[in-house]
Amino acid sequence: MAPSLLSELDCRLFAEGAHRRLHECLGAHLVRTDDGAEGVCFGCWAPAAEAVGVAVEGQPTRPLERRPGTGLWEGFAPGVGEGARYALVVRTADGRETAKADPFATRHDGTRSVVDGVGYAWRDDAWMAARGSRPVGSAPMSIYEVHLGSWRTAGEGERPLGYRALAPRLVEYVTALGFTHVELMPVTEHPFGGSWGYQTTGYFAPASRYGAPADLMYLVDELHRAGIGVILDWVPAHFAADPHGLARFDGTPLFEHADPKRGVHPEWGSLVFDYGRPEVRSFLISSALSWLERFHVDGLRVGGVASMIQLDHARREGEWTPNERGGREDLDAVALLRALNDAVHETYPGVVTIAEGSTPTGGVTDPTASGGLGFSLKWDLSWMHDTLRYLERDPVHRRYHHHEITFRPSYAFHERFVLPLSHDEVTHGKGSLLNRMPGDRWQKFANLRLLLAAMYAQPGKKLLFMGCELAQWREWSHEQELDWGLLDDGAHAGVQRLVGDLNRAVREEPAMHVGDVDPGGFAWVEAHDAARSVVAHLRFGAEGDPPILVVSNGTPVVRHDYRVGVPVAGRWEEVLNTDAESYGGSGVGNLGAVRTGAGPGQGHPQTVSLTLPPLAALWLRAPGAEDR
Repeated sequence: MAPSLLSELDCRLFAEGAHRRLHECLGAHLVRTDDGAEGVCFGCWAPAAEAVGVAVEGQPTRPLERRPGTGLWEGFAPGVGEGARYALVVRTADGRETAKADPFATRHDGTRSVVDGVGYAWRDDAWMAARGSRPVGSAPMSIYEVHLGSWRTAGEGERPLGYRALAPRLVEYVTALGFTHVELMPVTEHPFGGSWGYQTTGYFAPASRYGAPADLMYLVDELHRAGIGVILDWVPAHFAADPHGLARFDGTPLFEHADPKRGVHPEWGSLVFDYGRPEVRSFLISSALSWLERFHVDGLRVGGVASMIQLDHARREGEWTPNERGGREDLDAVALLRALNDAVHETYPGVVTIAEGSTPTGGVTDPTASGGLGFSLKWDLSWMHDTLRYLERDPVHRRYHHHEITFRPSYAFHERFVLPLSHDEVTHGKGSLLNRMPGDRWQKFANLRLLLAAMYAQPGKKLLFMGCELAQWREWSHEQELDWGLLDDGAHAGVQRLVGDLNRAVREEPAMHVGDVDPGGFAWVEAHDAARSVVAHLRFGAEGDPPILVVSNGTPVVRHDYRVGVPVAGRWEEVLNTDAESYGGSGVGNLGAVRTGAGPGQGHPQTVSLTLPPLAALWLRAPGAEDR
């Protein structure tokens, strides 16, 4: 009797949308039969197909057998081993035959799939055991977003480095700069490099352009052993329409929604999953969990959440149909995201899920039990837009737009946020962050340093796209390595040095991370000095942690004797000054510290008199008992 990996329970859970580990019973799995024969068990889902076969390279097509009443097909191919290339040959109801990549394959090679046992000897036990020991809200988190294909290449004009070759370089670099996490732009299998991985065909397989599954495991392992977490971009909002992929897999809309108003993404021309179909829910949740289980990933950044849950996203009137309640919310997508987050948090309590995309309603990071979507964190795109708008203005006009940098605290704790300066801000004709800043060369660099300090000073976790720390002049291109040669210039090296110091300050100063999602972690000191474009606030940690005073000057004018109220008397030490000469600044500052004096101010019992550098931010730590 031929071996089977599909139990009756598997079939039932799959049909109910409750299966979380389809990667263990569908796809291609190396097995040994009771009589010692070795081969591969194949399994796929194609309910409308007339027949399904497996075409192993160099061998005749082998038919699979239909599992009655399930839409599933399975079969055993003796003698097929590790590394065999294959395709699923699907005969549709009208008699056409199409070669398809295996949706559950762990490895692909072009349009074909590859048998891969995904064996790897992990060495990150210490990391995995400690993961999740501290709530994400109070832990320091600064994320370095990376596109593997263009971070480093094998040489000018040459192919990208693979997972293994990248590992020592990426570990050394991220460790030196003090980031806590790396976020990989999608490394799920994708046929078109220009999609940056966001149009996927293989939801269970790492991109073969960088190596085999074990090679990605090695990269994650090395990052973990260096104390660096790994977040993976995972995109259930849409998938590639390539004919060898999921599109019309059995000759009918199967993975995609059958209604063109819901099944085609109007912005990208890709296809949208049928979130209400139970088998599709099982597919997507199993995909997510497979990355956490097989690849030890510490978090999933879920792309395109807004487009998933809004039926009218990027659609004009008449191009979308309201839901059964007459609203614009995609109730099926909402149910899928809640089920996804429940599955992740129940199975892997230490893993974070992050929602990307602006959403019209709140509750994205609220627990599912109270009606939320259940994400750990959400990107704060409003902060990003407001802050960039403000800093892109000539300083002479900023006084008239002061609200753009003072508005955020009114909502900063409604959700648990990540503040992103992501790849989206340096592509599609927007230019680099440096080139978006106003003024001459000196002012551009000063404004960029002010922008970075503004991000790190706000409550919430931080995300910075690769190359921003180099202060690149050009817009990012996925076809070109970062401009590492810029670091020979002191101004560019200074920005990189600042990023490293910001990361270290966020790690080492409890006030800069403990209260990231706690309203008690932030308090305004000065929010109304629009005339001088100055803002000041305090950050607080746990009881006994020294607070940090953050003061920013949005003009190129040095402000002398600028008095700011503070809660503690004594010597306030200058933790960070973005105008320091080591960062490429002019060196204006306060000689490393200031002492309180001259009575109360701005509702506080003490004040400090500061020299505010031009286009710069100061961070000052409250005195400990010995400095009072």
